[in-house]
Amino acid sequence: MNDSLDLDRVYQALGFRCAPFRITPDTSFFFPHGQYLAALGHLRYGVMSGGVTLLTGEVGLGKTLLCRCFMRQMSTQNVRTAYVFNPQQGYADLLAALYRDLTGHSAPADTPEGALHDLLYRTLIDFAQQRTRVALIVDEAHALSPELLEGLRLISNLETEENKLISLMLFGQNELEDTLALPSMRALRQRISIWHRLRPFGWMETAEYVQHRTNNARVTGNFRFSHAALLAARHYSKGVPRRINQICDRAVLLAFARGHHEVRLAMLREAAHEVLGLAPMPH
Repeated sequence: MNDSLDLDRVYQALGFRCAPFRITPDTSFFFPHGQYLAALGHLRYGVMSGGVTLLTGEVGLGKTLLCRCFMRQMSTQNVRTAYVFNPQQGYADLLAALYRDLTGHSAPADTPEGALHDLLYRTLIDFAQQRTRVALIVDEAHALSPELLEGLRLISNLETEENKLISLMLFGQNELEDTLALPSMRALRQRISIWHRLRPFGWMETAEYVQHRTNNARVTGNFRFSHAALLAARHYSKGVPRRINQICDRAVLLAFARGHHEVRLAMLREAAHEVLGLAPMPH
């Protein structure tokens, strides 16, 4: 298709308010699937219990979207969250970032590591006295070094005589499990109270996911995927949501280019071959 094509107008012509299969973690497209609802329940329990919570899964299964949905839920409750989006940093930088997230103020640039740790501890004590729970959320946690993971363990150990002062939530790819299996990670591994693993969608779940996103984005018309196309979406994507989005988005554009308001099997196959770099479909 023409690269200069106005995609917004394409989606509007098909009856959509926006692209139904964009891959950005948009919480308005959250799919209330059983495993996602269970994951959010585990995360909420993790905050209340003050332990270490782990959410793992392969690339594209929706960890970042779950992370954002969880943070939105916590914003309506008496929970303060600190979000680590750059796991490849030093321990002092991490402490400074946490302090800034929780207070809205930056520590002096020359503050030594020990003083930052004390500053964070006093901040957590203040929140505890206000009966406000604190959750430290680390996305892309598989990129953390063992040294920084050990630093996070030390932070998660901060407590009063009665309660933990902070809950640690780690979101990461399956490689995080390999890191935690190292002998040096034994102390952190023993602190994990909740461990939830995401899995790819099955055949029916994939169909429900595609229909959910289509219905969510639609404002007019009856654009749809044929039953055969839905089955093919699961076959080619292996049930991974990000891959489903990529393949289905391309299939929607192919349907528009051919004047259809239905994605048919041949279109889905062609889209999958283009997205996944497979051999071109024979004509």
